[in-house]
Order: sequence, then C-alpha cells, then structure tokens
Amino acid sequence: MVAEPSNEPVLSYAPGSAERAALRREIQRQIAEPALIEARVAGKVVADLPLSSVFAPHCLELELGKYAVCGEPAVDAAVHAALQARWAWAQRSQSERSAIFLRAAELAAGPFRQRLNAATLLGQSKTPHQAEIDAACELTDFLRFNAHFAEQLTPHALSSPGTDRNSWDLRPLEGFVYAVTPFNFTAIAGNLPSAPALLGNVVIWKPSPLAMLSAGVITELFVAAGLPEGVIQMLAGDAAQITARVLSHPEFAGLHFTGSSAVFETLSQNIASQLNRYRNYPRVVAETGGKDFIVAHPSAELSALAVAIVRGGFEYQGQKCSAASRVYVPRSLWPALEARLVDLIQQLKVGDPADFSCFMGAVISRDAFTRLSSALARAGADTSCRRVCGGRSDDSRGYFVEPTLIEVSRAQHWLFELELFGPVVALFVYDDDYFDDVLSICDRTSPYALTGAIFARDEAALALASGRLRDAAGNFYINDKPTGAVVGQQPFGGARHSGTNDKAGSSLNLLRWVSPRVIKRNLNPPQDFRYPYLTIDPMEEPLASTPPTGIFG
Repeated sequence: MVAEPSNEPVLSYAPGSAERAALRREIQRQIAEPALIEARVAGKVVADLPLSSVFAPHCLELELGKYAVCGEPAVDAAVHAALQARWAWAQRSQSERSAIFLRAAELAAGPFRQRLNAATLLGQSKTPHQAEIDAACELTDFLRFNAHFAEQLTPHALSSPGTDRNSWDLRPLEGFVYAVTPFNFTAIAGNLPSAPALLGNVVIWKPSPLAMLSAGVITELFVAAGLPEGVIQMLAGDAAQITARVLSHPEFAGLHFTGSSAVFETLSQNIASQLNRYRNYPRVVAETGGKDFIVAHPSAELSALAVAIVRGGFEYQGQKCSAASRVYVPRSLWPALEARLVDLIQQLKVGDPADFSCFMGAVISRDAFTRLSSALARAGADTSCRRVCGGRSDDSRGYFVEPTLIEVSRAQHWLFELELFGPVVALFVYDDDYFDDVLSICDRTSPYALTGAIFARDEAALALASGRLRDAAGNFYINDKPTGAVVGQQPFGGARHSGTNDKAGSSLNLLRWVSPRVIKRNLNPPQDFRYPYLTIDPMEEPLASTPPTGIFG
C-alpha cells in the first residue's frame, strides 16, 4: 500500500546553502560536458541517426549537447517494441508498477535533483527557484501522488447479492498512448508519459525539441528506477512526421498532450479523420492555451495585488500557460498601483539564470522572440496602448524580452484575447462602479478558461466574482496569483479552448488511462433454462383464440 504522500519541500538556494553550491557545481559540469541524447528502442541505441544541437536560449553560443533525430523507421520500431512490451507490463500488479515510479520519485528528489534542475536552468532558461519548483519538486510530487491515487481508483464496491460476486478490473488501454510534451515544464514532460504508464499502458513520448536536455535526464531517471524496456520510449525529431506516423497506427489508443490550442486542434482533427482505422476510439486528454486574468476589486489590498501581477506575469518570462497576462484594475487603485508596479518591475534583473541575481532568463527560441518583438512593436503603434514600463527586446546574446506592462484603453482589445506566451501584461483601468460589468467582460473576452484570480477584501465581491467567473477558469485563485498549482493541492486544468480539464495531479486524470471491465462470478449457476412464468396454469383462460401451443408444435 502506498503511504499518504506529502509535497516535496522547496529548497531555498540562499547564499551559503548546500543546495546552492551543489546546483552551481552541476551547472558547471553540464556546461563542460555536453550531453549526447541517444534514441533508444526497447533499450537499444538506434544507430546512424542524424544529430541536432541543443543551445542555451540565454547564451546562443553555448552548445549544451546533441540529440538523435528519429525518422519513420525509428518510430515504427518504437511502436512495435511498445506493443511487444504491453502484455507483460499490463500483467504486473499496480503495487509493482507504483514501486518503480516511487523509486523514480526518490531519485528525482535525491541524486537526480540537481541534474534535473541544472538541465532545466540551462536548456529552458529557468532561474534556480523556477527550476526547483518544476524539475525537482513538481516532478517528484507527480510521481508520488499518482502512485497513491492509482491504488485508490476503484470507483465503489459493487453490489453482490446472493451467490453473485461482482468486481472491477481496471485494464490499461488496448494499444499504446502518445505523449506530447511542451518545453516549459520539466515536470509535465515527466508526468505525461509516466501517468498512463503507471496504469499499465505503454507510451511513445515526443518531448519538445526545445527541452531536450532535461528530457534526456528524465529518460535516464526512469531507466535508473527500473522501468522495463519498451514501456516509455522517447522519440525526438520532426513533430509532424512522428505524429503522422503514430496517429496512423491502428493500435493508437490515447493522446496525452500539453501545448498550444492550435496544435491540439490539428491533432484532434487528424484523430477524428481516422476513427475507422483504430481498434478503439482513442482517449484524448489535453491542456492547451490560456489568457489568464487578475481582476481587482476596489477593496483589494494593493501590495499583494502588485506582487501577484509581477510574479504571475513575469516569472519564467511569462512562459506558463497559467501566467497572468490580462489585468482589470479599479480607477481608485490605479495611481498607487502603477507607481508600485513600476518600482517592482524595474527591479527585475533579466539575464543568464546561472547568475543567481536574475529574476528572469531568456524566452525559449528565435520564433518566440520574433513573435513577442512583433507584438511589442504592434502595441507601440496602437493608439489605444500606453507602455507603462518595459517594451524592449535584445537578441545580441540570447532571446531576451524585457518585462512589459501596457495599459490599454479598451477592454475589448487583441492584447486581452491573443495568447502571447511571454512577459507582456495588458492592464485595463475601469471605473469603480462598473465592477459587475468588468466581470462579464472578463468572462467573455478570451476563448480560454485556464486560470484566473480575484483580489478583494470585500466578501460580497469575492462571492460575486467567484460565481460570475465560474466557467472562466478551471483553477481559480482568491487573493493569490493565478500560477503555481501544487500537485495534490490544486489539480490543474481548464476548459473551453484551454483543454479537456482532466486535472493533472489527481485521480481524475488517471481514470482516463484505464478501460474498466466488470467481472461477475456466479457461485451457484442455474441448472435449468426454465423461468417460473413458463409453467401452465390449468385454471387460466387463454388470452388469444389460438391454442396454447408453440408455433412449431
């Protein structure tokens, strides 16, 4: 039986701490020893594949390693190996499978901790704190809590009257699961393939090419924990090519996805067009985009509101699907809040996250840098926008974008609708008497419904906002920033165009990876086919004119 888990403590990395020294040593080691991330199928290295380089987003000259690029033959071999491994893995007991992932959790929290953190810091440009809460703590929490939830999945005891004995059999899906993971969270990269595998499924995992350094460490982590060959197989390469090959296979049984809404819609259409090809209708679980909000009531506490906007909008360069990117502020608070925000934002140092004094690193790629630079230029030419602070970008050494706050004079504006996925926060100032109207505007402006927050000290305002914004966010925060969901405390996910809301980090998500079977055992089966009603009563008059006989005599 898996013990009740607790969340992994977040280390501080304060000056003089052991973890700070250990992380600095590991960063230096990974810089000095570039990684080679090989493709493995059924535990064996796939030879003669082309290699692609991994560079640090904040230091474009720093090559961190190379990874093998898989083509269609490697994909086909991986699917075959997964299906070969499926039967033996599915026959293992839940406690046996859980034990492997619990070992992985202990490794992630212990000897692999700084390897994961350093790879995330270097490859994804996360600061020590952001790497710690993600790569070490959240990944460890996913592994521990999922193992705990897996042993509690049986929905309820079935009634077994008389000599019947009824029971559940929570089977894995018939076929294989395809896990597609993003660059922005190492924990998600570990959870999306491991959650279905925990329930007995075999998984083809395609990580983001922008997070290959940490993906390589996760693969080593699973191997070190004792995961059998073929259960989770990581394939890197051309996303369209790999995905087309995987989704065309008749044994494709499920998609576990985190990424953009546009990509998910394309995948969904691809799956729907091939439904007659598959052995089963595939399970589709996704967490996609967000345009996450903070609504402030006139009673909001100013200092807490300012910190929530800064942390919620600019931590990890705003590259969180939960990041605060649209803010609604009452006019009575705005002068003091503006001064406070400008002061805080100007204190945010942007640079190499290996410099522990930096609050922000670089955005992830050239494409991200270009998209954000273009958006800033567009806002600069928009007469309805006023740049409060920030607005600059610089790619001379890395993909750096300044934390930017823009006041917008119209509540219906592209900056409140379009997901930019970067350190750009749009803010609208409303007249205090229009709080009710602002709630309606907030609810209907964005196509997404992932996270959101309300700040108020007035309990009636909190109750009103919670009710009116009930459908606007799958994770709703009161007097707190809309980021930082913790496994086991705030299971994560949203609806509308933010995904299927299957709540990663809860038993609800795990239920999507089983196919329940009900088994009835009869301890005293009938020995005669006849039912009591078949007995003829000689005192009854026939109901029809025909004689009381069967058609065939």
